[in-house]
Amino acid sequence: MQALGGGWDELLAPLFADERYQKIRTFLKQEYSTKTVYPDMYDLYNCFRMTPVNQIKCVILGQDPYHEPSQAHGLCFSVKPGVPLPPSLQNIYKEIQSDLNIIQPNQGDLTKWAQRGVLLLNTTLTVRAHQANSHANCGWAWFTDNVIKLISQHTQNTVFLLWGGNARSKAPLIDAHRHLILQCAHPSPLSSYRGFFGCRHFSRTNEYLLAHNKTPIDWDLNH
Repeated sequence: MQALGGGWDELLAPLFADERYQKIRTFLKQEYSTKTVYPDMYDLYNCFRMTPVNQIKCVILGQDPYHEPSQAHGLCFSVKPGVPLPPSLQNIYKEIQSDLNIIQPNQGDLTKWAQRGVLLLNTTLTVRAHQANSHANCGWAWFTDNVIKLISQHTQNTVFLLWGGNARSKAPLIDAHRHLILQCAHPSPLSSYRGFFGCRHFSRTNEYLLAHNKTPIDWDLNH
């Protein structure tokens, strides 16, 4: 595996050396060689490559990658340029417009957020084509749970955005005395009206960052 940079190689070294991670690698070699798996293996760890540890301001937890062609590229909720916006991302944009009066972008690539300090982490990092949650039990939960714990331990005053039941179940992994945890319903059309719309998580994130002498996040993807 190529070096991740940004302080991640050192932080994650104990996980990569663990036999449980070796089992994940063995599983993935078989899956990538015999099935269509998303994201592309070279995009698998993009969330780490794009957001150095010491620049993390906010963590958004997704569940597993999009499972249709040309969508997933290693950042939760994000799709490659030119790909139609998934419904959950459309709702995220609607909430940002309502919360911060930011015009909704016409594309779904969230790379700029990652470069501005938002770690876009899925709790499962791979998926078979057309089969949601198909890799949910291959060991990723162990890996990403430990990533969340390490971020909690090694950063200060980070905002964790936990949307939906899967993400909210990770709250006990985070030190609430060191960080801000914001929870609400998932932005999917099935649940967005049960508390995602109106959550104001984006402005609340920036208010917390400012209160702790951090530069707020520029959520506007139009520039």
